[in-house]
Amino acid sequence: MRTKTCCVVLLIAQSLGPTSAQTGERPADILRVGTYNVSFYRDREGQLIEDFRKGDNQVRSIAEVIRRVRPDVLLLNEIDYVDPRSNTSFGTREPIIRFLDFIDPGGNEVRRAPRFYKHWFATTVNTGVPTGLDLDRDGATDGPGDAYGWGRYPGQFGMALYSRFPIQPEYRTFQKFLWKDMPDAKLPVDPDTGEPYYSEEILEVFRLSSKSHWDVAIDVELEGRKHKIHFLCSHPTPPVFDGPEDRNGKRNHDEIRLWADYIDPERSDYLVDDHGRRGGLAEDASFVILGDLNADPIDGNSAPAIEQLLKHPRINADKTPTSEGAVIASRARPDLNGEHQGDASDDTTDFSGDGHGNLRVDYVLPSRELAVVDSGVFWPKPGEPGSEAIKATDHRLVWVDLRLTDAVTPRPQASE
Repeated sequence: MRTKTCCVVLLIAQSLGPTSAQTGERPADILRVGTYNVSFYRDREGQLIEDFRKGDNQVRSIAEVIRRVRPDVLLLNEIDYVDPRSNTSFGTREPIIRFLDFIDPGGNEVRRAPRFYKHWFATTVNTGVPTGLDLDRDGATDGPGDAYGWGRYPGQFGMALYSRFPIQPEYRTFQKFLWKDMPDAKLPVDPDTGEPYYSEEILEVFRLSSKSHWDVAIDVELEGRKHKIHFLCSHPTPPVFDGPEDRNGKRNHDEIRLWADYIDPERSDYLVDDHGRRGGLAEDASFVILGDLNADPIDGNSAPAIEQLLKHPRINADKTPTSEGAVIASRARPDLNGEHQGDASDDTTDFSGDGHGNLRVDYVLPSRELAVVDSGVFWPKPGEPGSEAIKATDHRLVWVDLRLTDAVTPRPQASE
């Protein structure tokens, strides 16, 4: 039984010195894409904004990690979102905008310097949005488990996409797509009765996305050449915190499946986005799937789910981002990681604080025609630059460097 160690990676990393992620440097023709679960959620609505105004240590540490890696396009998972249509005193989208001041301290309101991220995208998610139904069978209809996605208030555990390059306005979201409308959906069954776990009344409103699924197109320009790339962002529910019916595990599988179907023209016709547009991504479109997908390929509770993407013919998953820090962290807790079968260098999370083993759950998965020239997980060894900052969340920033080719030049605007 192979434990989570990787001596070869350890020796190579020691000989290379600082990585490109620790310096933020790469060639001018390279696009760096990252995903980072930053744990910017709070117990009550508006609390994150208060922490940002105070500039607490977690906020500053997360910003430090981002400055060190400097992805050109970066998805943040678990950043609270304030809907501008809500009647609150917290400020429209304020957490997402205010955090930019910590990433670029000189690029704040007085504009002493331009921001690194000039563009951003965020919108509503399902977490904390009440259904009025008893989804978790606790006898109440107003708890966090009765929302479309588990949450104490609307926008908790939201998402934000930051970009150096312009974001096209024609985005697609699948926040309201119903789980029952997916063909052959893995809807849970009550093992005691053999009947569907959710009633017909619940299934008529139950949304597949625990947060949302976004297709955000970005016009990337490197060395005078323009490219259009679709960034497919999501954060499926973790496949735990349920019962023998495995309702969260099955939902996690189908949330991941949505992207596997979306990028396959032969399987995507059933999908209808929040604006009523049917179908998936064009066969010649370039894309990157990114986010905390809550699925390890080998260990944990949802191992088979992520194979839908890792083995997809349109996805370039040949090179797995790794780090030496993950190996060291895994070895430090043999009681939690000793029975794992996956390679520790692949891990993107340190769940030891919750008494769980470390896993690979965060992904940056480009389409097959995009060339991966480098990748990694920002997980410095103890004592290295950034080693204290990474403790601000139990996830690590995953990054992939892509070299774009003529194959990803955009189609004429008239064909959009």
